[in-house]
Amino acid sequence: MEKEIIFLVEEAPEGGYTAKALGHNIFTEADSFAELKKMVQDAMQCHFEAKEMPRLIRLTLPFPSTDLSESAL
Repeated sequence: MEKEIIFLVEEAPEGGYTAKALGHNIFTEADSFAELKKMVQDAMQCHFEAKEMPRLIRLTLPFPSTDLSESAL
């Protein structure tokens, strides 16, 4: 049993968010970040048996692609 699973969260081009598990074939999407967290939990329950479920689910977001230099002034 793994202790942790990491999902890479990205903004979808058409709006909303996507989440892909690193090292597993688990993918989900949602219109809001709050909904995405629920969808990730649902996807985990579909993918893992209760005794194999990792105890920690980590959602990671990449650095923003926009230039933040002006906002730092």
